[in-house]
Amino acid sequence: MHKPVYIQYLSLVSPLGNTVEQHLEAFKNGVSGIKLTEKAGFQDTSIPLAKREGNSSNRYDTLLREALEKARQKLSSKLFENMAVIVSSTKGNIDLLPGDTFASTKPIIHEFFPKTDVFIISNACVSGVIAINTAADYILAEKYQEIIVIGIDAVSEFVSFGFQSLFALSNEACRPFDKDRNGTTLGEGCGIVLVSEEKVSESAVLYKGGSSSNDANHISGPSRTGEGLVRSIEKTFKRSGFTASDIDFVSAHGTATVFNDEMESIAFGRTNLNQVPLNSMKGYFGHTLGAAGVLETIMSIISMEHNTLFPCIGYCETGTSVPLNIIQRMESKEINTILKTASGFGGGNASLILQKLP
Repeated sequence: MHKPVYIQYLSLVSPLGNTVEQHLEAFKNGVSGIKLTEKAGFQDTSIPLAKREGNSSNRYDTLLREALEKARQKLSSKLFENMAVIVSSTKGNIDLLPGDTFASTKPIIHEFFPKTDVFIISNACVSGVIAINTAADYILAEKYQEIIVIGIDAVSEFVSFGFQSLFALSNEACRPFDKDRNGTTLGEGCGIVLVSEEKVSESAVLYKGGSSSNDANHISGPSRTGEGLVRSIEKTFKRSGFTASDIDFVSAHGTATVFNDEMESIAFGRTNLNQVPLNSMKGYFGHTLGAAGVLETIMSIISMEHNTLFPCIGYCETGTSVPLNIIQRMESKEINTILKTASGFGGGNASLILQKLP
């Protein structure tokens, strides 16, 4: 890249808390947002969910407004001269079906940032990482000076029933990469970051490069050889100038489904990352779908900021054909460079690399 691109977190709202500080404490104490939720599944079955308390039917709009309010408090007015907003989400406000599920998104954003260009990226579970990569591309192309990236998804019956129909939901809190894993756990949350050409806060890190690819393997199943993720990681290495030996920590997708975790282990083995400390944050947040890439990037920046590796909740014993260096307890380590990956339905894969400022 020809000029620096910075990324800094602005707000984070999930069942774990309403501030970044509350999320840091939850991670330090191994607290999970996942709880058994009564009558939340098909035919009133009880399923584990990472769902915020409260019975608001309009969960998406509530999450969006709350996170935007907290983000707006951290921004100065001088940022808004040449700015855009990118929203990453799978379904948006599903309560608006059968109409446009993103119909409420732009009006809410314009309440906080009037006359701002708003773009929607809805590419399954890789949406968040792709949104950050897209924002960086816009900055590098000098289209905008600052871009706010919002990752958001809310738990709904539509999504819960859909995952149940695929037999992809666990009957307990998910256990990424563990031999006894039996499915994912859904969650909800909203995370907001600022991607910019200038450093605007002490939490800023450098965006060094990213990419996406599609293995076109199956509508919901990943390539068994990890081909799409391998291609993305290799392209990200090439664009950033880094290699596997430069990476201090990997924030993996790690949904705790049998096929996803196996595919990732193969991909990390093929890219020589299987010895790098690695976790999945799904045990804390649940799988937040289109929000996952942004929420997990924020916590990766916090991990870097505090030089702390957080454990992969739910992992006990290797459950993949390629053993990985799964973080099992919180530990201090100098973290200068991280790799964030994501994989999703439809064969999508994405990755990005962040580096601590000198």
